[in-house]
Amino acid sequence: MKNVTVIGAGTMGNGIAHVFAMNGLEVVLCDISDKALEKALMTISKNLDRMVTKEKITEADKEATLTRIKTDTILENAVSHADLVVEAATERLDLKLSIFKDIDEHAPTECILASNTSSISITKIAGVTNRADKVIGMHFMNPVPVMKLVEVIRGYSTSDQVTQKIMEMSRALGKVPVEVNDYPGFVANRILMPMINEAIYCLYENVGGVQEIDTVMMLGMSHPMGPLFLADFIGLDVCLSILNVLHDGFGNPKYAPCPLLVNMVNAGKLGVKSGEGFYDYSGGVKAKKVSGQFA
Repeated sequence: MKNVTVIGAGTMGNGIAHVFAMNGLEVVLCDISDKALEKALMTISKNLDRMVTKEKITEADKEATLTRIKTDTILENAVSHADLVVEAATERLDLKLSIFKDIDEHAPTECILASNTSSISITKIAGVTNRADKVIGMHFMNPVPVMKLVEVIRGYSTSDQVTQKIMEMSRALGKVPVEVNDYPGFVANRILMPMINEAIYCLYENVGGVQEIDTVMMLGMSHPMGPLFLADFIGLDVCLSILNVLHDGFGNPKYAPCPLLVNMVNAGKLGVKSGEGFYDYSGGVKAKKVSGQFA
């Protein structure tokens, strides 16, 4: 595989494009918005600059990486010569199904179609294509250039050959791939999201404050960041979406999102990306006094 198309130029998409291009692949980054593509290229350039400053790569490496990334706003053109397409659009089932129908129609017959979904069924996504054996999950972690894990998700019909290719490709990117099967939340978010949800319940029920809850998990459990700060970093809307997938998929009340999380998302308090969540990011990171009555 030499030519990779990444669909979606947001935080995950630009990180995925960065990693593929830095490892010698030709990348087309596709988004419906020229503005989003310009922002993505600026982000990639800044991240590469940090690597140059830390002497992890040279200035020549940076320029070569950027040269390998092309952009396009027309999906049909972007996927026309792809060996691998990685979809990194918003975590919405209807959007992903629509995108995969279009990719399947216009990508070469042998092209592998991957989704960076963090919770949505690969089998369901594959069902709207005519190549279910070539549809797979590549769940990168944020920030993509830094985090080593790639959760490789096999759909019901994903072939052994395709799975092996994606495992090998992930290793070639310097990542550590872990193969898992297609059940709601896979492994990462099936474990992580109930923990975050329980931390939000602790706040909702006034067991402890934001800083106290995060400090217990960092110092007591050796977590690099507390669950409430991590939720802000992921995006509270994304956390809510994944919990809804778990709740709907398993029908178990233990996955029901905390009412406080629902209220905060409805109020537009989404975490880092909105400037406010469990912490306030407007003037530096500061824990907020969030009560169970927050609306």
